[in-house]
Amino acid sequence: MRTTRTARTARTTRGSAVAALAALGALTLAGCGGDGKDGDGGPADATPGAESSATVELPKLDGQKIEVAAVWTGPEQENFTKVLKEFEKRTGATVTFVPAQDPIVNFLGTKIAGGSPPDVAMLPQVGAIKQAVDQKWAKPLGPEAKAQLARNYAKGWQDLGSVDGTPYGVYFKAANKSLVWYNNAVFENAGASVPKTWKDFLTTAETISASGVTPVSVGGADGWTLTDWFENVYLSQAGPEKYDQLARHEIKWTDPSVAQALTTLGGLFGKPELIAGGANGALQTEFPKSVTQTFTGGDQPKAAMVFEGDFVTVNIAQTEAKIGTDAKVFPFPAVGGQPPVVTGGDAAVALKDTKGAQALLTFLASPDAARIWAGAGGFISPNKSLDAAAYPNDVQRDIAKALIAAGDDFRFDMSDQMPQSFGGTPGKGEWKALQDFLKNPEDVAGTQARLEADAAKAYKS
Repeated sequence: MRTTRTARTARTTRGSAVAALAALGALTLAGCGGDGKDGDGGPADATPGAESSATVELPKLDGQKIEVAAVWTGPEQENFTKVLKEFEKRTGATVTFVPAQDPIVNFLGTKIAGGSPPDVAMLPQVGAIKQAVDQKWAKPLGPEAKAQLARNYAKGWQDLGSVDGTPYGVYFKAANKSLVWYNNAVFENAGASVPKTWKDFLTTAETISASGVTPVSVGGADGWTLTDWFENVYLSQAGPEKYDQLARHEIKWTDPSVAQALTTLGGLFGKPELIAGGANGALQTEFPKSVTQTFTGGDQPKAAMVFEGDFVTVNIAQTEAKIGTDAKVFPFPAVGGQPPVVTGGDAAVALKDTKGAQALLTFLASPDAARIWAGAGGFISPNKSLDAAAYPNDVQRDIAKALIAAGDDFRFDMSDQMPQSFGGTPGKGEWKALQDFLKNPEDVAGTQARLEADAAKAYKS
């Protein structure tokens, strides 16, 4: 999921984002609305939002065929297809979803080398946009798409999709990656309280463990989840300036700040009784299962908490748990002075300079497209013109409001800013080093040495 040589993190002040997350915690923990299932405030089968009045004019594209490549599967692919169907309805074009492998840059390179690139690709890394521009694959946004981008997005999100001041990408789907989801029944039975600091988080975990339920579910089979753990700890503990420097490899992974973050994370990873299945079990658990096993089994699940972004709601919806009642959420606890605010996102980039590709980017930059997936759930939009009422429940509504309220005041996923070979390749680089660290969290110095060796090689290539 990752790559780049230049970081485009947004700004250094964090007050508004922290305040927004604090408000999120207060709102969602009070008990919220439904989960988007039938009869619970959000349509489950219809294409939500499609019937709303259009805010953007699109050209007629009768007979044109457009291909869109993305790594999305399952519910994400299904919901994105609803968005594409609405575009087809309004333009007359035929849009085909092309399943891509991760890392998508490698997949696109193969397609382009073979002379058959898709018209549009959804890139889940800041650096992938830069790489696509450097390779002369990406096409700049046309005037209509740029107008929608300027109207609907904060400057921070516009900058993330730009290279050397030229806008190429539209961040259609965002993620708040500083959230911990928990099984409310387990918390109530254990008498556990929602933690605000890392120290409190470990205390809560011990309390839940004593009640007979393993406290934390970790999807360690997917290395990107471990990078998210590290980034939240590091941002809160080391601060935004160090975060930016490490993202750009201006400081080495052997820096004391990295040792401190790994040691802090080892306070959890080094206690196998606090991790569902222990380290070995976590390394065999893929992300979707890490979520579903937290919300299956009533008050005796395999784990009580799972850390990850707002997209967790897609997997919770595959269980019987109701978001806001059975499944609740709190902001990632503060390790240093402030809780972290880490975001991720997927940007639409045109790989063909065609009327159809530009029209689709224009549509994706509008609130019309965002409204459709927002209503389906498991989605947060950075589009500030989207009415929060489009979201299916109060939990997702509050998460979205917090993201918009943060404005330019956030940090983008660090590994998504790094060279793909280091920060975004399964079985290699940061993913592999942190999986090894999960297995042996006492080896802080060795982990740092491996991270630095791999990073140095990646940034030189």
